[in-house]
Order: sequence, then structure tokens, then C-alpha cells
Amino acid sequence: MDLNFTPQEEAFRAEVQAFLKDKLPARIANKVKAGQRLTKADQEEWHAILNERGWLANHWPEEYGGPGWGAVEKFIFDTECALAGGPRIVPFGVNMLGPVLIKFGNEAQKKYWLPRILSGEDWWCQGYSEPGAGSDLASVKTTAVRQGDHYIVNGQKTWTTQGQHANMIFCLVRTDREAKAQSGISFLLVDMNSPGVELRPIRTLDGDKEVNEVFFTDVKVPVENLVGEENKGWTYAKYLLTYERTGIAGVGFCISALAKLKVIAAKVMKNGKPLDQDPLFAARMAQVEIDLENMKTTNLRVIAAVAGGGVPGAESSMLKIRGTEIRQEILSLIRRAMGPYALPFIEEAQYEGYADEPVGPKEAATAAANYFNYRKLSIFGGSNEIQKNIISKMILGL
Repeated sequence: MDLNFTPQEEAFRAEVQAFLKDKLPARIANKVKAGQRLTKADQEEWHAILNERGWLANHWPEEYGGPGWGAVEKFIFDTECALAGGPRIVPFGVNMLGPVLIKFGNEAQKKYWLPRILSGEDWWCQGYSEPGAGSDLASVKTTAVRQGDHYIVNGQKTWTTQGQHANMIFCLVRTDREAKAQSGISFLLVDMNSPGVELRPIRTLDGDKEVNEVFFTDVKVPVENLVGEENKGWTYAKYLLTYERTGIAGVGFCISALAKLKVIAAKVMKNGKPLDQDPLFAARMAQVEIDLENMKTTNLRVIAAVAGGGVPGAESSMLKIRGTEIRQEILSLIRRAMGPYALPFIEEAQYEGYADEPVGPKEAATAAANYFNYRKLSIFGGSNEIQKNIISKMILGL
């Protein structure tokens, strides 16, 4: 089913569609639709286009550069962007750090950092997970010891997405090793170009290097880069994670991926008939579409609940679970539809002289890579098992 929009909302949707038609570069949209990797320049270009229109930080208050949209406008924008092949905005500055600074940062921090997020002058990455602290984030061991007007940071972060592009990283650090786990953590902004910061790439299952390890050895960080109060960082971390988990649901991208799956299933043949007429495959497609329609409604409810400046609660965990499961199922079905043509690294097996000709359907080249890469969805941002624990405690009272 389709959601029923008011005439004003339909007019806004038409405005978004016209903007995307006019301003979204075709070469970037084609990459997104094909499941190809975007370069740093691609992402920066789209970031700048949205910022020029005033639509980049669409969940920020107007006084800090947001467009003042309600829940429905944001939903329409995200959905239309995904359908048009608009890239996902790099979330770490705009969607994660920005809301934390707006709620917990001091005026000097807001005045300095927020405009730099919007302009793209700073590219942020996230320093949360560590080798011994993934879903159990309160176990972080990276330390920050105050010495005069600086903190001295030592430790290691891992799974740092797009850290190779970043010049800044926001980190959870332990500032009181004697306090209980959650009570001794602070939220610190660190310059990636500081002496003592080392970044090492990690090759992922799909063969890419989008995540990294970051090592800190006696890194000096100015005290003014502490967000909020010392040892209160766990509160800010939880606030940020609710935004991250809601975003991971990726409703718009699920809608776009489902549309792509339907096109593929209508043209791939099995036993002389389109794949979408195969009873088992069609049943799985129908189930994932039903799940997606249910998630659309839940997503709107969560967005509406925070429209007045609040923060999503356990509902963000529900969205994270269902959204990641739906996206993984759609990617699994696309890979299954490609059959043997989806074998990993099939492009490397092409004969010399035929490198520009696809092997099998054009969707086959990235089907396996995307399937393998997005197995991570149900793990990062707090694994789905952890989200179920949150739901059981906050909603069911168990």
C-alpha cells in the first residue's frame, strides 16, 4: 500500500523530485543504482549540493541550519532520494555528531563545529568500537588523562568506517578508570592529524577497505574538545546511538532496493518463465514487501515522536532490527536471482579483451559484493541481539 499524503505534502514531493532531476549528477546516481563504490569526491559533491539547497541536515533545528521539516517531509525526501539514486549522506558528522553537539555541546563548540560539518570542511568518523568493546561498548579501554589544558589519549579503535577520508574523529574515552564502566567515560573530539594517531585499513569480506583500525599513542587533545561534562559521555553516546540505529534502518534504501529486485525478478528467467512467477521466490518477495510496508509506518511514528526535539527510544532498536533484516533479505534475493553469475570476483575471470563486457546480467557484477558487505548491518550500531535486550528491558520491563 502507498501512504496517503496531503496536497501540500504531494507538492513537496514534486519539489524534491524536480530538485533531484535537476541537481543529482547522473554519473553519481548511476553508481548508486548499480551498487558501485562512491569516491570521496562523489560524496563531497553531493554533500555540497544538498548544503547549498539547505537540505543537508534535514533533522537539525532551523537555528542551526536545518530546513524545519516535519516527519513526513523528511520521510518523503529520504524516500525520493533513494529512488532517484541519491547517495547516503556520510552520517558521522551530520546525523550523529551534529545532534550531540546541538543538545550537549557548549555555545563555542556549536558555533565552531556545526558550520564546518555543513560546509564539509571537516570529515568526521566514529571512534566507538574497540577490539574488546563492540556491542559491549561500556568496556572501552582507550584512556584520556588530563594534563593541564590537554588530555593525553592512548588506546585503539576499530571498525572505523571511512576513517581513511576523515580529518576528525569523535571518541569515547575512559577518563576515570576507578569508576564503574558507564560512569567513567567521556566524549572527546580528536584531530586525526595529531601526532601519535595511526590509521590502518581492514580488508572486508567483499574485498574493500572502507573500515580501519585507529591507534592513539600519547595524543594531545585540547580540553575544549571535551563535549559536555567529563565522565558523562555514556549519556551522550546513548543519545547518538539512537540516531544511528534509526538511520541504519534505511527505509528509503529498502524501498529502492525492492524496486530493483522486482525489475530483476521480472526479466530473469527460470524454467522458461520470469523468476517472479516462481512460487517460492515470489513468496519471499511478497513477505519482504509486507515487512517493509510495516516498517514505513513505524519509521514515521519514530520520526514524528522526535520532531519536537526529543530522541527516539527503544523504537529505534525495533527499526534497526527490522530494517537491517529487510535490507539483508532483499540483497540475498538479488544475489539468488543472479545464480552462478553472482560468483564473487567474476569480473577477474573475464577473458582478456572482454573486460568491459559484463558476465551475465549487468546486476551480477555487484550482487555478491553488496550481499557480503551488508551482512554487517545486523552487527554494527549495536548488534541485533543487543537491540532485542534493549527492547525487552525498555518496553517489556524484563
